[in-house]
Amino acid sequence: MVLPVLVLYQGDYADATPFLLGLTLGIYGLTQAILQIPLGLLSDRIGRAPVIIGGLIMFVLGSVVAAMADSMQGLIFGRALQGMGAIASTLMAMVTDLTSEENRTKAMASIGASIGLSFMLAMIAGPLIASAMGLSGVFWVTALLGCIGILVFIVLVPRVVQVQRNRETLADLNQIGLMLKQPTLLRLNLGIFALHLALMAAFVVIPTLLSDQLGISGDNLWWVYLALLGGGFVAMLPVMILGEKYQKQKLAFVAAIGCMTVAMFVLSSQQGAPLTLAMLLLFFAAFNLLEATLPSWLSKACPAGSRGTAMGIYSTSQFLGAFVGGTLGGWSLQNYGGEGVFLLVAVVLGVWWLMSLSLKSPRPLQTLVLQVGEMEHRDFVKIISNITGVEDILVVKGEALAYAKVDKKTVDMSSIKPYLNRN
Repeated sequence: MVLPVLVLYQGDYADATPFLLGLTLGIYGLTQAILQIPLGLLSDRIGRAPVIIGGLIMFVLGSVVAAMADSMQGLIFGRALQGMGAIASTLMAMVTDLTSEENRTKAMASIGASIGLSFMLAMIAGPLIASAMGLSGVFWVTALLGCIGILVFIVLVPRVVQVQRNRETLADLNQIGLMLKQPTLLRLNLGIFALHLALMAAFVVIPTLLSDQLGISGDNLWWVYLALLGGGFVAMLPVMILGEKYQKQKLAFVAAIGCMTVAMFVLSSQQGAPLTLAMLLLFFAAFNLLEATLPSWLSKACPAGSRGTAMGIYSTSQFLGAFVGGTLGGWSLQNYGGEGVFLLVAVVLGVWWLMSLSLKSPRPLQTLVLQVGEMEHRDFVKIISNITGVEDILVVKGEALAYAKVDKKTVDMSSIKPYLNRN
């Protein structure tokens, strides 16, 4: 909710500068990036509930500090505190604790859908709340939402009796070095970094562009964002579906990056009401497609039993991108103006587009969690490896679980079903 309105209300703070504006937007991502994996690991030791409730309390505290701030420094401090409530990885681990293997994919998908929906609602609600209550009102509302989150967690979420040490959702420090060297994962992590850098840097300029150059007042921005995000979602949906159906995900992926790059290049040199709106619609359509495609591709590309570590690095890259984007966007706005920001974003996206050309199209793979039981690991690996469609298997010494990477189109599920983990 802060993203679409902060630029418009910076004049309320005497010490406001474009650089501090960008830092205010981005600092949330920095503290999220620093604490995401450590808090997930901490939840293994002390339990999920203390980390989740503590994170939400920290988010509420940061919201209150930001709401009461009368300077940009106060806003930056409040936003940093908000980001310290970095509980996304812990929440995902708790989903594993509370769901069976056969329902876990649906649970993860529903969480992903709720994140996408909340982003769209926030872009609409932010301008509405700010026009009625000012920027401080937005932060008071986020504090209230954080309190509701605590209440929902305490009242409605079942308690975890025993933490499951499932590598598919937990980060493993010993694996991080290997994951950082894997070429495909490296490109995907740099991709989510560039994507959120572009989003955050662009929003240093977009609200002002809509209000000043197109004459759209702050209390009318909500319907513009609704049209842009809604239109972008409708535009990208058939492209994503067709890409999956005909195994053209890479083509859709590379084309989306190209569309974002073109949109930013055009906005850096030419602006006018119809052209600006068309380029922003193209930008958001491509952003929606890439935001949905990247985690799916990452899940298919990571080695068996490494998804937790891979997703931890991915989330850290995403939040670091938001920090760098906000900070770099503010600096660029201060020194080179709005056109300079769009040009900078276009260059970053152009480099990402060149890097993406060497990616190999994702195969229809998924990871299954298997129960080893009393069987010797060597015998277990031999049996599972001989099942049709099994591409990779990881059995970890001292763990009762194994992780098999399988081709969804060719795997012999009848043979592998007796070994599926039912927890």
